[in-house]
Amino acid sequence: METVTLERRGAELRITLNRPDNMNAWDKQLGLDLLAAVREAEADDGVRAVVITGAGRGFSSGADLKAGFDPTPEGHPDVETALRERYHPIIASVRRLPKPVLAAVNGPAVGIGCSLALACDLIVARESAYFLLAFINIGLVPDGGSSLLVPERVGYTRAAEMAMLGERIPARRALEWGLINRVARDDELDDAVDALAARLAAGPTAAYAGVKEQLNAWLFARMDAQLELESKLQQRSAASGDFQEGVMAFLQKRAPAFTGR
Repeated sequence: METVTLERRGAELRITLNRPDNMNAWDKQLGLDLLAAVREAEADDGVRAVVITGAGRGFSSGADLKAGFDPTPEGHPDVETALRERYHPIIASVRRLPKPVLAAVNGPAVGIGCSLALACDLIVARESAYFLLAFINIGLVPDGGSSLLVPERVGYTRAAEMAMLGERIPARRALEWGLINRVARDDELDDAVDALAARLAAGPTAAYAGVKEQLNAWLFARMDAQLELESKLQQRSAASGDFQEGVMAFLQKRAPAFTGR
């Protein structure tokens, strides 16, 4: 795979997003590679636990705006197809994988990168890491299941704050909110992840699968419908002038001047 590395550690499969020069930003190839990796984890009976992490300084900085998207017939970025065919199947597959999935958040988890971390069953973050739903900062709505995953973890009030204000949530605050499970000192993250991953890989795999099935049935029964809604609303947002202004402001490193259109 070009953008994802796989490493077997006994019964653990470690999936590492591997675009460190771009802070593991998602482009078309990363979407394809990551989806293939998750499906490989599901198909391999020898894999009993999965760890997802990022190479370099970050977990993932979100969508690669410089890479862009294929155009629609109207000339707008076709984010709907990318979400439906690549990104949302990854999120759904992680949630439905009949094995525990641990996110090792080694740095910023932004946008779709934040959504990926939140789709995992357990999250351990480096103390210097942060979580950010940055969509609103470029005139978009949350996607990657974050409109479902965030409120289920922290409730409406904090979900609205993350989605509408687009501010960084430091790891310690994320822990206090219940957004994540554990925080490790920067120099102790690897040891913490290794210990927890080994415990999961040696645990009762079928029972873990049953736990996930129970939680999914109670909390995420409408996941497919919500992902479809995200795709449609994101396409509408991507056709707006505010999105065009947001992307230009991001690339030019200035504050956006949104008009509401």
